Amino acid sequence: MTIFSRDPLADPETLIRRIYAYVAYRIGDGPDAEDVTSETFERALRYRKSYDPAKGEPLGWLIGIARRVIAGRGAQRTDIPMGELPDVASVTSLEEEAVPRLAISAAVAGLEDRDRELIALRYGADLSVRQIADLFALRPNAVDVALHRARNRLAARLEDGEEDDASEIDTPAVRIGRRARY
Repeated sequence: MTIFSRDPLADPETLIRRIYAYVAYRIGDGPDAEDVTSETFERALRYRKSYDPAKGEPLGWLIGIARRVIAGRGAQRTDIPMGELPDVASVTSLEEEAVPRLAISAAVAGLEDRDRELIALRYGADLSVRQIADLFALRPNAVDVALHRARNRLAARLEDGEEDDASEIDTPAVRIGRRARY
């Protein structure tokens, strides 16, 4: 058995936030997302010696574990709670962001599974297009096109239910929809 010198869980605080954000985009914010994140890290601790840095970054490895945990729990689209979605960046004023976050949560929940997965990987886990392409063994330009289309569908859903107040707030989550429109 080969033991790799690089510890995949060397920076757990950052990884926990990014995995939680990814999971929340996939199944919704709250206790279920906390449970999936916890189970992901429990499995990662159990199998940390199997991590191979030659196959990718620790975040990609952890996302693979999280995807299996979500699939194992049978997460259904109809089970997604309509809570707020976290960002990797910290929230400065919950009061100012609550309305647009709820609108984005509803819009993301209404997307097809593949679009929701791409949005979760790009904006929840904050992966680059190249990292997402590596995760799915696709070309980066194919992922970029699919992500562009997913953002357009998200923007269309946001425009259908957009509040006037939401256009004045500038948060990372709101910018997802704005980028897709321009």
